[in-house]
Amino acid sequence: MKLAISGASGKTGYRIAEEAIKSGYDVKLLLRQNSEINENLRKCDSSIIALNQPKSIDNAIKGYDALIIATGARPSIDLTGPARVDALGVKSQILSCHRTGVKRIILVSSLCAGRWIHPLNLFGLILIWKRVGERALEESGLDWTIIRPGGLSESEEELDKQAILYSGPDVQQDAYIPRRLLARSCIEALKTPESINRILEVTSDISIRAVTMKEAIADIYAIST
Repeated sequence: MKLAISGASGKTGYRIAEEAIKSGYDVKLLLRQNSEINENLRKCDSSIIALNQPKSIDNAIKGYDALIIATGARPSIDLTGPARVDALGVKSQILSCHRTGVKRIILVSSLCAGRWIHPLNLFGLILIWKRVGERALEESGLDWTIIRPGGLSESEEELDKQAILYSGPDVQQDAYIPRRLLARSCIEALKTPESINRILEVTSDISIRAVTMKEAIADIYAIST
């Protein structure tokens, strides 16, 4: 599979790229102007895109099978960032997938997306705009999976002792997950047809039993039906 990753220079995006390469995907990095990437990713094919320039996205993803959207508004005094990146930017990438024939999209969103009352909304209503982006993907007609991670940790230590806790939408609230495990969950979603057209919340802990994404989805939706 030929896989494009937007936001690939970010703290989550570069880890997704590394995990994709380990899994044997043909990876293309979609980067903003002046982005810096890790040394071990510099051999990857890459393209500079601007979320407000549709042709730059079209040219970058044409011929690819799947797109992982790991773009996200950065903390800034500019409170319009979440609307531009997490809503309009996601919509722009979805429309580009339609134009270029990319059928599979994984979107990295956030726990509590869509909630009005939350401290993160002090930063430009970020959770509200993330939900707008999610809805655009849900209504796209493409094969989508939305991954909602909890609070993100930079730690790379003892990852093998942690298991991912999966849930359906609007269940979890305030747990955490290392970015590396989030990256692995994105790649697992690509390999798991059962994840198509699902919203999955992901956090992690050492006290829970490890299950595959496929097993978790079967449990989640058996309980909810």
